[in-house]
Amino acid sequence: MTVALVLMFAAALVTPQAVAATDVGVADPNLHYTGRWHADGSLRVPNWAGAYVQTSFTGTTVRVKLRNAVNIYVSIDGGADVFHQGARGTVNLTPRPLAMGTHRMRIAFRSGDTVFGGLVLDSGARTVNPAVSPKVLEFVGDSITAGYLDSKLALSSYGWLVGQKLGLPRTIVARAGYCLVAKDGCVGQSTQFFRRGSTGDTAWDFGRYQASAVVVNLGTNDAGHGVAANTFQSTYTQFLRDIRAKYPNAAIFAFETLKRRYVPETKAAVTARNNAGDSRVYFVDTEGWLTGGADYADGDGHPNDRGQAKIADRLAPIVTARI
Repeated sequence: MTVALVLMFAAALVTPQAVAATDVGVADPNLHYTGRWHADGSLRVPNWAGAYVQTSFTGTTVRVKLRNAVNIYVSIDGGADVFHQGARGTVNLTPRPLAMGTHRMRIAFRSGDTVFGGLVLDSGARTVNPAVSPKVLEFVGDSITAGYLDSKLALSSYGWLVGQKLGLPRTIVARAGYCLVAKDGCVGQSTQFFRRGSTGDTAWDFGRYQASAVVVNLGTNDAGHGVAANTFQSTYTQFLRDIRAKYPNAAIFAFETLKRRYVPETKAAVTARNNAGDSRVYFVDTEGWLTGGADYADGDGHPNDRGQAKIADRLAPIVTARI
């Protein structure tokens, strides 16, 4: 065998493909889950919209373990989101290897078989604590809060953008078509908010995290389902009371719906809680925030990306002043 062939053979033995990679299981302490997640054996399953997992890691490559087809957004080192459509199995997130060093990554789940099975790193690489702020923002609502008709759904919603502006974790407890008050054909967030997922009746463990701020944007769909004004007001008042019981120290914001529905009743619910001694509940006046047509994806129903960004610009300073 020639010297050249010997050297080629030796090099093949130490290529990345021949070196054992580092498996990172879902219980790794340096994986930080934001949103409502639950364990399913060796998997982790996100619930509601825009849930994400983040970590830092050493080395030059990273792969994610998925199950069946799922749509995810991945940001590495604060870069723009890369959309992986219909991803399944073990997916290479760094087709172009990174520079040697420590990198930060966030994986957000959009739709499909939203199941996370862990990561695969270079041989000898490791995860690093991503140093996430303990202040969590929570946004409760319907399709507007969930980012329906936006380019990236929850990731282009005002709640996500507020969290991004403030550099804080954000959870989005919202789904299209939801009401405050439960009616035929409309799930009521006054009860579903306290569940693990957008469907089902498994209770959520509020000991998993404590929100620093909760923004409630509900009422847009209630009018179309015939919810009486007095019922809406009493339910909203109780809802604010129930949120306070779960989050004793949070600032709670009652967002005026963009369609101006149940505005007196929403204000009255806030006043009732203030009069009961809860001074950390606030009404958010949204008059003039958006322009009809230009800021909407469908006339005057759902904000487009521009409209969502304008809401975030107005809402972020209101939230940050209270937390």
